[in-house]
Amino acid sequence: MEARRVHRLSSAVFLLVFSSLVFQIRASNVIFYESFDKSFEGRWITSEKDDYKGVWKHSKSDGHEDYGLLVSEKAKKYAIVKELDENYSLKDGTVVLQYEVRLQDGLECGGAYLKYLRPQEVGWKAKEFDNESPYTIMFGPDKCGSTNKVHFILKYKNPKTEEYVEHHLKYPPSVPNDKLTHVYTAILTPDNEVRILIDGEEKKKGNVLSAEDFEPALIPSKTIPDPDDKKPEDWDERAKIPDPDAVKPDDWDENAPMEIEDEDAVKPEGWLDDEPEEIDDPEATKPEDWDEEEDGEFEAPKIDNPKCEAAPGCGEWKKPMKRNPAYKGKWHAPMIDNPNYKGIWKPRDIPNPAYFELDKPDFEPIAAVGIEIWTMQDSILFDNILIANDEKVAESYRDTAWKPKFDVEKEKQKKEDAVPESNALAGLHKKVFDLLYKVADVPFLEPHKPKILDLLEKAEKQPNITLGVIVAILIVILTVFFKILFGGKKKVRSVVEAPTGTADQSADGQGSSGAEEDEGEKEDAAPRRRTNRRET
Repeated sequence: MEARRVHRLSSAVFLLVFSSLVFQIRASNVIFYESFDKSFEGRWITSEKDDYKGVWKHSKSDGHEDYGLLVSEKAKKYAIVKELDENYSLKDGTVVLQYEVRLQDGLECGGAYLKYLRPQEVGWKAKEFDNESPYTIMFGPDKCGSTNKVHFILKYKNPKTEEYVEHHLKYPPSVPNDKLTHVYTAILTPDNEVRILIDGEEKKKGNVLSAEDFEPALIPSKTIPDPDDKKPEDWDERAKIPDPDAVKPDDWDENAPMEIEDEDAVKPEGWLDDEPEEIDDPEATKPEDWDEEEDGEFEAPKIDNPKCEAAPGCGEWKKPMKRNPAYKGKWHAPMIDNPNYKGIWKPRDIPNPAYFELDKPDFEPIAAVGIEIWTMQDSILFDNILIANDEKVAESYRDTAWKPKFDVEKEKQKKEDAVPESNALAGLHKKVFDLLYKVADVPFLEPHKPKILDLLEKAEKQPNITLGVIVAILIVILTVFFKILFGGKKKVRSVVEAPTGTADQSADGQGSSGAEEDEGEKEDAAPRRRTNRRET
């Protein structure tokens, strides 16, 4: 009995020691953590700069007992900062940046990102924090107009120029389009890899030193165009030139009109030459309040002549116009290869004075965490800001601090989104939009991403145009795909080809005709004149 009691006691002591050890290990991996369980006042410093009038509040997340830092007013600038107890070096090991944000009223135009400040100049005070305060990393959602992205920006000092340059992650993920709590995670590893997670799911991966992943590249190009190099005056960039030996044919009449009267045309039988096309309305009467001194002599409004309705036409008959078979337009000499062609000139390359080699970036340490935003929306709630050196620590915080809230919100949203049987397609509708939002993040669609996102948002607000929007997006995707597949070159019109001597030349090789060019220009310049009945 006594042995069993001793065994139980020793087991309990072991568990206690083990739990304490695990806690200490976990705590040692946490560099900074802010849960906002307690009021931020006295711990976080609000900027006293004149531009920042937005009021921060310590507030509960809607539907939870959990507190966060709240953006309380619309259309304001906000700035608040928390200095770390000591600077955190980014030189060695893994760096994990993570925080939660909930857009409780959505986000039409505004930022919800964090700035991880580097050590400031001597004499800097936290109450002076503003958009000019230098940072090492900027990370988080930003959305307004064509902008819809989760920023990840590194500020790095060029060792040659000693200038700090912003390097933006290319093709960042989009901001989730709902009002739920989302957790954003950025992971920097010793092998220069950066990964962006949203709700624990990897959305983007890149390499800090890769020019394909950051713009501009962290390492500048070895050479640059010489800014002092000038194009020689005799440099000829024309691949083709008009044949100087070509002569306009004697029978080429540049003054021949494009259209001539059709001499074979005959006036239709029954044409009423003496009847006007319009007559005064016989039923019109002068208004009682008509004052001839002020309004002038009253004239009845015109109406179509009823006699012309049964006739082929009224008024003076004129022969219609037809295309002139002798028309050739302006003559152009055929194009030939330019014997003096030297190609497209470009300045010579010289060594880039800003170039440097690098194996491992020497980022500035993090000295403070700040939020400096300008937003048109209120009710943006920040929570659980974490800096750690272990991915598993960030994962455990997601599981314990974020996941329970998210699950509750998701379930509530499902109930709110529940629709009657008459609108059973709503679920499918949402799945389609979720898929299209993911499609918008595909890198090769990046130039068209703002337009696609704008179309999606309009379609969600106006369900009646959803089908048309989906078709439009599919057309954009197919267009980009075929451009990539086939090179995206437009077919050259024959009117452009004609002067090159490769097409639309006269049969005897005497030159090229500008007829089609002139005709095309006229057709583009003005619509074709409507044919009058008297000309048929």
